[in-house]
Amino acid sequence: MEVILDTNALSALLDGDPAIRGVLEQAGMIYLSPVVLGKYRFGILASRYRSQYEQELARMEMEVPALPLDEVTASHYAEIRQELKSAGSPIPWHDLWIAAQCRQHLLPILSRDAHFDQVKGITRIGW
Repeated sequence: MEVILDTNALSALLDGDPAIRGVLEQAGMIYLSPVVLGKYRFGILASRYRSQYEQELARMEMEVPALPLDEVTASHYAEIRQELKSAGSPIPWHDLWIAAQCRQHLLPILSRDAHFDQVKGITRIGW
């Protein structure tokens, strides 16, 4: 199994959540999204543990590849956004980009955010 980490999964992993480690032990490969990295970096800017989190993130970035955002991702983004708009069930814009990467690469998302369940063609794994 391969997965893309959502921001809450990245946070839980770097915080040492034992429940997420169990799920990740089943994953053959994990990936990051530049969107997740941006959201996480924004979150730690105001943290009193900023330096520690930045160091942990730097180690993570060396070990875990980030999938690119490209024109194919943009096409998936537009399709997903239109599908959800037509269904009357939009999700946050930044999560649309993450969902687009999941659909593009045929990978599930590791997340606690149930709104990913509304996106056709992707699977959410919780912990």
